[in-house]
Amino acid sequence: MRIRALALASVLSLSLLGVTACSGGDGDSGTSGTKKPLSSQQPVSVQTVESELGKILVDQSGRTLYGFTRDKDGASSCSADCIAAWPALTSPSDAQAAGETDKSLLTRIKRTEGAFQVTYKEWPLYYYVGDAVAGDLNGQGIDGEWFVVAPDGSLVK
Repeated sequence: MRIRALALASVLSLSLLGVTACSGGDGDSGTSGTKKPLSSQQPVSVQTVESELGKILVDQSGRTLYGFTRDKDGASSCSADCIAAWPALTSPSDAQAAGETDKSLLTRIKRTEGAFQVTYKEWPLYYYVGDAVAGDLNGQGIDGEWFVVAPDGSLVK
């Protein structure tokens, strides 16, 4: 029972970190904003699933993917403390499309630290550390800035 309470406390602490980490801007754009053509080595997959919010994008493991309303023109504005709570979906090569995911909307951008972040219709894609298992939607609506992504590339508000 004590272990379960400690695990719950850890998840709640991480959730609180996520709420506070992205509420202020640090001026660092997080990316160069430059699109890079996709290549093919060990790709990740972006697919669709039915959720309580309708159809949304997830990765190959069923983990929910989010968009950040502060991201503009396909560039990430999430860096430093923000990226600790909202890790970027990165891939060294093309992200594969599955389900109702539109392959033509998948691209990548190069982040300032050198990783390539997957984007969908100009939205850089992120995970939320407060999502413990596939299907969790704990990041939905945080700070009125983080939302799951629909198959058409819109943010589900």
